[in-house]
Amino acid sequence: MENNNTNTLMKNLILLTAISTVFLASCSQPDKKAELEKLKKQKTELEAKIIALQEEVSKTDTTANKEKVVEVLAKPLTPEVFKTYIEVQGKIDADESVSLSSEMPGTVTKINVKAGDEVTKGQVLAETDARALMQSVSDLQTSTDLVNQMYERQKGLWDQKIGTEVQFIQAKSQKESMEKKMATLQEQIKMTKIISPINGTIDGVNIKLGQAIAPGMPAISVINFSNLKVKADVAESYASRIKNGNEALILFPDTKDSVVSKVHYASRGINALTRTFMVEVLLDNSKEYHPNMVAKLKINDYQSSKPEITLPVKYIQRGTEENYVFVAENGVVVKKAIKTRHEYHGILEVTDGLKEGDMLITDGYDIINEGDKVTVKK
Repeated sequence: MENNNTNTLMKNLILLTAISTVFLASCSQPDKKAELEKLKKQKTELEAKIIALQEEVSKTDTTANKEKVVEVLAKPLTPEVFKTYIEVQGKIDADESVSLSSEMPGTVTKINVKAGDEVTKGQVLAETDARALMQSVSDLQTSTDLVNQMYERQKGLWDQKIGTEVQFIQAKSQKESMEKKMATLQEQIKMTKIISPINGTIDGVNIKLGQAIAPGMPAISVINFSNLKVKADVAESYASRIKNGNEALILFPDTKDSVVSKVHYASRGINALTRTFMVEVLLDNSKEYHPNMVAKLKINDYQSSKPEITLPVKYIQRGTEENYVFVAENGVVVKKAIKTRHEYHGILEVTDGLKEGDMLITDGYDIINEGDKVTVKK
């Protein structure tokens, strides 16, 4: 009986708890809805206040309405004559450069010059032993004198119609024969001398007194330094672009020097083996040059007929249909479509789209767009 009462009590407690929970739940639900409505109302009021404050700030803050301004570098464009060059390597050559040797074998008996001496055409530079020939000339001269006397006497008689014609012809023939022998000996004596065939400077003396020399053995070198030129072989693909009279810049890598000249001669023949043609550029005598010295030739093959706008390739933007650059006009970026013609060492010749005085943007051109506001650094 006691257990039944206990169970009944427990059931009543459980029922009471459930009824309380339902009652409390029904009572708290309206409170949450009210709180939610309250928060929504506060949100609406805050948003309205934010909008009002933003409008007030925009009216009073001058920086709020400012657009972004990009700082760039720009330079004014100036027209100039555009030139392109063909670059080849050549060397200095002397038209008048000779290595002399004796025309007859013999022993050197006299050397009249030393390295660095200025000589003239026909000057005797050295001599070999010619005593045997001189003795032959002396002996022949005695016979020649006798023959000449006999000829003069026979001629005098013949003029007086004395003697026969045969005697006169024989005397004349003997005289002419002796003259030819004498001329031959004199020519042989001349061959014992080393004679300069040009005006120039002694560049080297390779013989010594008492030295035995023979034909073909280099003895003395003579160079005319006042008639030097640069010679170079140029690829045949440039044959139509290089003409006589083209401007040429000559660079000397060894001396860090340069000189401006003109193409003196451009060969019209193409070498069948190397497929090149020869170009010659004259040098003046204002500086010291050395034959066979390496020289770099820059031959002008194109020059604009009038000054044109030029600019580096790196400033050009590549579009789908056109090339363009950015210029600054009254603080605004302007896109300029351009047309180009020739390029040389990263510089382009612009034929259309730009004019003198345009402010080409050179720094910052890669971070701007057309219409942006810019300020140019000073």
